[in-house]
Amino acid sequence: MSPMNPIDPDTPIGPGLGEGLPGTGPRRTRRAATAPPAYVLTEDTPVYVISVAAELSGLHPQTLRQYDRLGLVCPDRTAGRGRRYSARDIQQLREVQRLSQDEGINLAGIKRIIELENQVTALQSRVTELVDSLEGAATALQQREAAVHASYRRDLVPYQPPTPQSSALVVWRPKR
Repeated sequence: MSPMNPIDPDTPIGPGLGEGLPGTGPRRTRRAATAPPAYVLTEDTPVYVISVAAELSGLHPQTLRQYDRLGLVCPDRTAGRGRRYSARDIQQLREVQRLSQDEGINLAGIKRIIELENQVTALQSRVTELVDSLEGAATALQQREAAVHASYRRDLVPYQPPTPQSSALVVWRPKR
């Protein structure tokens, strides 16, 4: 068998390497080309390098680095520690710029606003989870109640105690 290519295990490294050695066979051929896996891009997918993110947000790359150091916008990192910005990060950069320039809020205030907005979003999603859980429990309770009612015997008549106006006192005296 030929030495394996770490990128494509079905392609040997170099032409004929490893051939003719004991226990090795002829060169393996490439597999039929298959389509690469479909990547789903969401607004949270980090795809933009810092220069593209700076251009899209209208800011200088050094400003993006400063915002990252301050924790205003925290892009994902590659294995080599390079920044990768997502569409959501670009949107947040624009919002930081708007709050800073148009509203006159300092960066510490903007950081606190972002933290509070993230907290509100997390709490809203938790409330949604709890409401869904509560609705599920209510539905299960209604189903159990319906099952109990369906199991009632119809030949029994419920006992209703007499009301105070219609009650009579009966005295029983045993015979001696």
